[in-house]
Amino acid sequence: MPFTLDRFDLSAFVAATLAEDLGDGGDITSAAVIPADAVFAGAMDSRDAITVAGLGIAEAFFRALDPEVAIECLVEDGDQVAPGTDLLRLKGRARALLTAERSALNTVQHLSGIATLTRRYVDAIADTGAILLDTRKTIPGLRVLEKYATRMGGAQNHRMGLWDAAMIKDNHVGVAGSIGEAVRRAVAAGIARIIVEVDRIDQIAPALDAGATHLLLDNMAPAQLSEAVALVGGRVPTEASGGVRLDTIRAIAETGVTYISVGRLTQSAPAADIGLDFAAA
Repeated sequence: MPFTLDRFDLSAFVAATLAEDLGDGGDITSAAVIPADAVFAGAMDSRDAITVAGLGIAEAFFRALDPEVAIECLVEDGDQVAPGTDLLRLKGRARALLTAERSALNTVQHLSGIATLTRRYVDAIADTGAILLDTRKTIPGLRVLEKYATRMGGAQNHRMGLWDAAMIKDNHVGVAGSIGEAVRRAVAAGIARIIVEVDRIDQIAPALDAGATHLLLDNMAPAQLSEAVALVGGRVPTEASGGVRLDTIRAIAETGVTYISVGRLTQSAPAADIGLDFAAA
């Protein structure tokens, strides 16, 4: 089945990406070097241990330029694979496949890199009960894809945008006058999900009393997080955020927080080492 995601236009993404690469002159290398009737077969493979994401998008790039290409996906998005694993095999018109190669690889490398890093964080908090969340710290235009990749790595999505929940942060509080007033205004606006960022214990009660439905505990050390979780007493979900790293996330999870959000998942994930090797058919 074709790859689909809510709020993502695959055809438009593929067309825009290819147009960026082809420019006004097209793939002058393939046109000059490869005979028009040449056929190539090859495989996309991972050189490292990775968690896979984006194969359906890669397939769309190849099919956009060669609708008759034969593609066999050998693994699925979300699978964890060993170095040297073939991800997909394909056979089709050589010019088309070589033209689509970079766009397909860039996408799978980037998304698999995010999924792979995410899986490392998920594994680090295994059996603690804490749930890993991503953030809105994404590359403009790629949010839906990057958040898809974090799901493939085992995380859950935080807000997709500014529209699906209120998140009251320090600047909102500064303009509104107080945490309580900011939350009351969100409640009065009829917003169902009201996430409130607090960085001090004494901000918790005013936020809850005014109607917060979720508390983001910002840049708190584990001891302070434990105190905050105890004070909240399960009345609303709690989320630890700010400066979370692989070497600190386990201690944070063991404080009893409901969620841990990590911007590094999409901000700092290195691209996965994935190649596409062709051989004459």
